Amino acid sequence: MHRKTKVGKLIESYPFAMGWMIENKLDPEGKENMTLEEILDEFSPEEIENLAMDKAGLMESLETFIEQMKSFLGIKEETRVRTLTILPGRDKSGTPEGFDELTIKTSEIISIVGPTGSGKSRLLADIEWTAQSDTPTGRSILINGELPDRKWRFSSNNKLVAQLSQNMNFVMDLTVIEFLQLHAESRMVVDIEGTIHRIIQAANSLAGEKFDPETPVTALSGGQSRALMIADTAILSTSPIVLIDEIENAGIDRRKALDLLVSEDKIVLMATHDPTLALIADKRIIIKNGGIASIIETSDEEKSILVELEKMDSFIQSMRTSLRQGEVLNVINN
Repeated sequence: MHRKTKVGKLIESYPFAMGWMIENKLDPEGKENMTLEEILDEFSPEEIENLAMDKAGLMESLETFIEQMKSFLGIKEETRVRTLTILPGRDKSGTPEGFDELTIKTSEIISIVGPTGSGKSRLLADIEWTAQSDTPTGRSILINGELPDRKWRFSSNNKLVAQLSQNMNFVMDLTVIEFLQLHAESRMVVDIEGTIHRIIQAANSLAGEKFDPETPVTALSGGQSRALMIADTAILSTSPIVLIDEIENAGIDRRKALDLLVSEDKIVLMATHDPTLALIADKRIIIKNGGIASIIETSDEEKSILVELEKMDSFIQSMRTSLRQGEVLNVINN
């Protein structure tokens, strides 16, 4: 089944396959665009004899290893989320919501906008709970176009949603590197050191002020904590859907944060009051009186407006940086 799969894609889908390949003297570095069969074909008859290599046996062994690990980790192919569909319910007055259905694909960003108290967080909760007409809104959630498996609600190993809230507080007395190591080990990551390095590097590219791997997590600022958890969610979390509640005040590079999450094939939904974030999204859900009033696709004209908003954003960010560094602002800063 996997003998025709490119090694890079295979390791992306099953990180534990890296360990199997190295153990069997099949270092995949530089061969990500080759299949296992093609890699094995590169060995000369003499090398095959010296290594006592059984090509057919190795390919069968890989299939067995992957199936065993999938069973051990509780991974099922059909659980991979490709689409999330929201079916309409009703607002606080009982009026039907103003859309037929909304289907969101992986690597899409959806913003959720509306006045404070309008019901943005309720929509996020309906998605996290995979509502089936059993919440106050009466909405239903489909996964891959079908009724979701009950495990999305009740399994501790198969979390549909990773939720990033505005306030994050660590209580564990661990350094950043210790915290990430625990998480990586729990996910049975093969290259723990490389994965931790990638997460810290990504987090520091998001944070306004970089932090050291040996920094206690309890000593991180709000922005640093948020940056760390976004990078951790993007790179280590198996949850295919990320719900973000008000990222605008997190003290991080928001555009980079969203790009990072989308690059890892996540579905991203974010409740926001920020016009820049609202327009970065592919579509935005308008919430009024507890219900979805409409769904608007970001137009070309709005994308032009977004360019100007991001210029303003960049200017404000540069002013913020200058102030933090103790500089005196003047006309030259402009």
